[in-house]
Amino acid sequence: MTPRDSELRVLAEALAERMLSDGRTVATAESCTGGWIAKVITDLPGSSDWFGYGIVSYSNPAKQELLGVSPSTLVAHGAVSEPVVREMAEGAIKRGGADLAVAVSGVAGPTGGTPDKPVGTVWFAWARLDGGGLHSQAECRHFEGDREAVRRQTVAVALQGLLAS
Repeated sequence: MTPRDSELRVLAEALAERMLSDGRTVATAESCTGGWIAKVITDLPGSSDWFGYGIVSYSNPAKQELLGVSPSTLVAHGAVSEPVVREMAEGAIKRGGADLAVAVSGVAGPTGGTPDKPVGTVWFAWARLDGGGLHSQAECRHFEGDREAVRRQTVAVALQGLLAS
């Protein structure tokens, strides 16, 4: 089921409440969503109190230059992969100083899919900085629907993951 705008807003509001109560800040590193996660967050008044920045790194050179993704990681695994999204999320924290970051890279369609990475494949990574250092976790999801449906579902899962981090 594709989330509606109101459902995305509820997730963002819950995230705002959590970040404000914990005194933490969030950043996004987005590819297939093109900044949609940051948009949902910044639609909330007062989001500047807990949201520092969003980086849209749609191309591989942008992933390298803006987030520090290794060229060898991109060559070995491709942009839509666990190692790349982990490097994106960790790079977002390292380069800007947020406490928590989410990264997404996927095939939103309608073209671009392969047998190994069909349309609807999205990799997520969430990274957090705490007293023990920088930690990340990643997961892959496969979404149904058109380009907008894949992207909406991606935004929802990204926000849910931030809430759980």
